[in-house]
This record gives sequence, structure tokens and C-alpha cells, in this order.
Amino acid sequence: MELTVPAAVARAAREFGDAPALAEPDGPRISYRQLHKQVTTVARALIAEGVVPGDRVAIWSPNTHHWVLAALGALHAGATLVPVSTRFTGYEAFDVLGRSGACALIVAGPFLGTDRLATLRAAAAREDAERLPGGSGHLDQLRLVVQVPIEAGQTADGAGGAIGWACLLDRAAAVPASAADARAAAVSPDDVSDILFTSGTTGRSKGAVTAHRQSLAVARAWAECGHLSSADRYLVVNPFFHSFGFKAGILACLVSGAALIPQLVYDAEQAMALVEAERITVFPGPPTIYQTILDHPGRAARDLSCLRLAVTGAATVPVALVERMRQELSFETVLTAYGLTEAVVATMCRPGDDPQTVAHTSGRAAAGFEIRVAGPDGSEATPGDPGEILLRGPNLMLGYLDDPQATRAAVDAGGWLHTGDIGHLDPAGNLTITDRLKDMYICGGFNVYPAEVEQVLARLDGVAESAVVGVPDGRLGEVGRAYVVTRPGHALDAGDVLAYCRERLANYKMPRQVVFRADLPRNPSGKVLKRVLREEIA
Repeated sequence: MELTVPAAVARAAREFGDAPALAEPDGPRISYRQLHKQVTTVARALIAEGVVPGDRVAIWSPNTHHWVLAALGALHAGATLVPVSTRFTGYEAFDVLGRSGACALIVAGPFLGTDRLATLRAAAAREDAERLPGGSGHLDQLRLVVQVPIEAGQTADGAGGAIGWACLLDRAAAVPASAADARAAAVSPDDVSDILFTSGTTGRSKGAVTAHRQSLAVARAWAECGHLSSADRYLVVNPFFHSFGFKAGILACLVSGAALIPQLVYDAEQAMALVEAERITVFPGPPTIYQTILDHPGRAARDLSCLRLAVTGAATVPVALVERMRQELSFETVLTAYGLTEAVVATMCRPGDDPQTVAHTSGRAAAGFEIRVAGPDGSEATPGDPGEILLRGPNLMLGYLDDPQATRAAVDAGGWLHTGDIGHLDPAGNLTITDRLKDMYICGGFNVYPAEVEQVLARLDGVAESAVVGVPDGRLGEVGRAYVVTRPGHALDAGDVLAYCRERLANYKMPRQVVFRADLPRNPSGKVLKRVLREEIA
């Protein structure tokens, strides 16, 4: 069994050959044999540009074939992958690039009205000018910047020192394929494959560090639970920068031989068209995706009978939704799962589980994980009683990047990850998530940590303090409500607060509501009582 991503790419080329590996709508169609060749070309180009084993290569781009080739090419060259959320602002991306020490950046050209490279440079200039505390450095560390053309007609070449994708590929001519293959062969299963940044409860993202063997193991576990095979065609709407899109998407296809069909931006009508045209069999995503398709007026005109497997989670899944997905969308199997960046696939339902199990639980332990539910004193909770969910297993992250203190706080001496989620186990070992020990809420399938939003609000002139909580939303599940106390002599309105956040936070982190208060409820030790704020909402 291959334990490095480069070895898995080579095996897929041998085993699946001319079978489709990637079919991008309005883009190239690449077989597994061609995938190996093109990945090697990208690796040769990166080597020609000075990328050495252990270097970090960041990708800040949406779901296209460029992302797949760049990611696998970087790993083939012995580098470490640093995915950057396409929802990040220039400020957030600048922070991740600085703390990861990335030497190369693959970035999307202007797309959907945003020039990411321009916002990144503006953030760098602003941080340098303002000398903000906790700054991440400068962009001088980036020795290579490649702009990827996303919209039709773009060349994305030569913009402010960046080179275009085609220009990068031309650089491969300076390095023989044998040199790239030698790099790939030298990669060890315990070498770091990726650093995925996720928001933390302290308000600043943390980079979860993972080895090749671990990334492949969770991908195989996901593929095995879903019975993924070379007969499947997998529509990936989850963004590649997310562990679901990368490890349960790209890597799961790689180890199973399934064909990957990426969707650039989720749209229900286009997704249905792709299901029909590409004969999609596997279609994972958050519950809201299936709801938008079920409610779409054009659904009856589409042939969706090819659908076989849905995997969902990240929010409450009503039993009625599971039943409708099976009956009206023709899914043979609907599964739910639980994971987090530090432990990508921790639990998962199995084919054959009934709708109640799928809707009310996140399934049983997967990918070699053990699960404990700890009571208030840290001892084992009584079966059925809620407690903090603890995870331990061979695929748990290696630790947080350059943050041993945070690592020790998250993973105890026994190797157990304290997830901060509250749940209980049933007699069959199925895990039910009942609450969050931390204040995180889920907006549109994405985790939002209020402390991060509150730190941004703290920089807005006129804000004395703030508290952010999640409130129910019919479309997104939950959205943020910011309670704001203004400083004496300062006047702010909701528009001021939202405009400030819009420039500095990804859209899913943006509060949707602002409430001004004279003060915030506190306990005797001075801690803000967010429970009281939630009770006001209820």
C-alpha cells in the first residue's frame, strides 16, 4: 500500500491508466496516466524555480484542474502543501502565508470581482504601514508567485512580478523528469504533506500539520466507508482548500480510481446539469446543498437517477431530509460523518444504516480512531450521558505549526485530542453531537469561531468590547450576531461595523446582525455570559 501521495499518483497511473481522473466542466479531461505526467511536469517546473524538499507551497485558488495539478505537483517535488481559503480576505491570507513561511504561491487571477493578489499586496502594505501587533512579516519570502487564469480570456501573466500558469509549465523544460521522479521517490510517509489552517478559539487560526501516510489513510477510510471505486464519478463542490475537498475529495478519488468532477462555484441548477451530463454517482456536501436541489423548480426536468452516494454533516440533518434524498434524489446511500481539520475522518455512518441513525448520529469510529466521551471531571462519561468528545488514533495531526503550547492544550499526554465538542455514544458506538464546548457555530457548512470575529471588531475605532454568538438562519443554518459596546464619545451604526468586517473577514465569518448595548452580561469573574445572550435570542 502506497504511503506517500507521489507514490499513490504513480500507482493510480499504472492501475487505472486511461480511465478518467479529472473532468473539469468547460475545461480539460485528464486520464490517470495523463495526470501522472502533468503532475510530474508541475514538479519539474517548481524544482526549476528553486523549490526544495520541505519548502511550503501555498495555493489560493478555487476548484479547477490547476489546483489539483499544483497540489500534487508540489508534493511530487517534496514540498509541503499550504491550502488557503478562497473565502479569506487579503489580511487573512497574508497572515497564513507569513506564519507558514510559504516560498511559493499559486493564486487565482481576478475572479468574481476579486483580484486576490492585489488584496494580498494591499494587506501587506497596510500591515507594514500600521505596524499592527502580531504581524506576520512581509511578502519578500515569496520567491515564486504564479497567477492562474480562472475567467475566460485571462492570461494572468506578468502581473506585478507574477508569472502565468503557462509560463510556469514552460520552466519544466530545464529539469528532466528523472530529477522530479527522484524527488518523489525520496518522499517519506512521515514527511509533512500539508498544513491546513483552521480558525481557533483564541481568535487566530492554527495550522494543523499532517504527514503523507495520515492524509492517505483518512482518504482511504472515507473511500472504503462509501464503497468508492473506479466506476464512480464524484462531483466535488466542497472547496479544495478544505480537508473535505482535498482529502475526502481529491485524495479519495486518487486512491479509489473514481473520476473527479470539480464545481467552481456551487449553483444548484448547474450542479443538477452536471449530475445529468456527467452521470455523477457521488455527491457529498452540507445539508443545505441537497435542500436547494430538492426545492429547485427545475429539478423534475433533470435526470438525477445516476446518484448513488451522499455524505453530509457539519449541521443538523433532519430525518425528513434523509428520506427525501433517498426517495426524490435517487440516492441509494446517505451517510453522515464527523471530523475536524485535526482529525479529518473521525466517525462515519455505513451503507445500510437507517434514516434515524444517519440523521441523529455521525456514525461510528473510522480511520483507526478511538472515541471517548469525558465527563466534567475528565473521567469516562456514563454511556448515553453527554460529555466532551476525545479522539485518538494514528491519523491525528502531528501538531499545530510552531505552536507547542496550543498542541499541548489540544492533545493530552495520553494522545487524546480534546475536540471541544459535546456528544454521547449509543450502545452501537454511534456518536451524536449535542453541543459545542467552545463557542463555534456553523455558517453555511463552515466553522466560525466568535473569538476571531471579536478580535477584528476590537480594532474598529469606537468599539469598547464585543461578543459574537450564532443565531439560527433558515438558509445558512446559523449566522453571526455581534453585540457591540461603543466607547464614550464615539458613534457607530450597524453599517459601520458590517463594512469594517466585510473588508477583513471571509463572508461566512461576517456577522449578519449588529446589536448595540450599554454593557455585556458577565459572571462574577468578569467573563461574558454568552449563554445569556443566546437566551435573549431564544
